[in-house]
Amino acid sequence: MDIQLNFINNSNDANNSQIVIFQKNVAANYGELAVAWHVIQNCGQNENHPFVFPMSMQVGSSDSWGNYTPQLPAAHGQAFSVGMTAAGDVLKASGAATSQNEVQVLNALPQGSVSAGIYKMGRLLATKPSVAPGQTAAFQFKPTIWIGVASQVVQGEVMNSAILSEINTEISLLGIASADIVMSGGGAGPTATPFTFSLQNVVMA
Repeated sequence: MDIQLNFINNSNDANNSQIVIFQKNVAANYGELAVAWHVIQNCGQNENHPFVFPMSMQVGSSDSWGNYTPQLPAAHGQAFSVGMTAAGDVLKASGAATSQNEVQVLNALPQGSVSAGIYKMGRLLATKPSVAPGQTAAFQFKPTIWIGVASQVVQGEVMNSAILSEINTEISLLGIASADIVMSGGGAGPTATPFTFSLQNVVMA
């Protein structure tokens, strides 16, 4: 079931900061960068921004020639492969993954690397670029989101390590049907405090 979330800006931020929401691929190598899945912009003080966090996800791939496959429904425990047919590259389901906690994408092409991606709501959630022939990209997500204040981030693009190092709020969505995410803190001068994010008005599924 999709989770109904509502971001509320109760902060003292006068800089009209961007709020970025993302997940981390816990199957990734250490240091792999995360994608800005959802960016909230121009949400002023005392304004709110409702959005949906879907439970379902999709998998897609692109090749070194800049071609993108259609996105296929995916779930943890499923494996997919990118192979060559007479009509060109095709992404297809290929049975069970070697780990029930992962979505796996095998590059079964004879040559050329691919980029594998996981999507939610049609927006890129995580990506594994430069997957060589014979290699497998693995994706695994905990039922949590990361949220923080950022600047110069673009929805759907990889964030740099400097931005990621500033974001340390992880919110568990396990068992939640709906909730408010309330941002407080901020401000300028000696009275400024760090931004904080808290779940309020939580309704369990």
